[in-house]
Amino acid sequence: MGKRKTWLAISGLVASVLGSLLVLSGPTPAAMADSAVAANSAVTAPVTAPTAGQLLAKAKGCATKLTKKPLQTDEDTARNVDVCGLKGAVYFNADMDVDCDGQTTDQCNKDTDCCYQDDTTFHQSDGKALNAAKLPYIVLPRDSGNWDWHQQGIDGGSVVAVIYQGKVTYAVFGDTDSPNKAGEASYATAQSLGIDPDPRSGGVDSGVTYIVFSNAKANPIENHDSAVSVGEQAARQFIAAN
Repeated sequence: MGKRKTWLAISGLVASVLGSLLVLSGPTPAAMADSAVAANSAVTAPVTAPTAGQLLAKAKGCATKLTKKPLQTDEDTARNVDVCGLKGAVYFNADMDVDCDGQTTDQCNKDTDCCYQDDTTFHQSDGKALNAAKLPYIVLPRDSGNWDWHQQGIDGGSVVAVIYQGKVTYAVFGDTDSPNKAGEASYATAQSLGIDPDPRSGGVDSGVTYIVFSNAKANPIENHDSAVSVGEQAARQFIAAN
């Protein structure tokens, strides 16, 4: 074989080997680092909780009224609270009276609350009444001919977003009251929103929005972490659907 042919053969062999090495080596370290960063960002990107403003932007007006007659915030006040319906939730604007019913605690007992009762409509998984001092829960009117909340997929343990002055707390539907009354929540609910939780002198006269999500329940009812997790997911779906 001549020198020229030998040189060409060697050159071809070298090129083939180099090509194979490049294929085997894969992406460059820089490219691999960029891919790793992108993948890590996709995995760790936080999912933000819906804000009070986002929720209130949907819960305004009242195109669909669910109560035949408006509810009242107290027995001696006018009927001016409409329960309104949207996709995935019902909502209303009212006051907040402090409910201390349920388990007897330092905060909630016959001495601290003139109207204290040691029971709640719905109970913990162990059969005990709810703990108003510990668990954020709200009170809804008993189901009646005026409004039967079962028809909207609501029952004990249903998750609620309670909004006051730019703050959102997630609670559960835990107790009932007069079929005509709205605007009452547990000691723990008021406290979490910065509202005076004293059952005798606390609460607020107006400015509270209650959004009760359909077919979204904490499990078990006393698990507040579950209420927050389920509530944030239901809130995101509510915002997207309306």
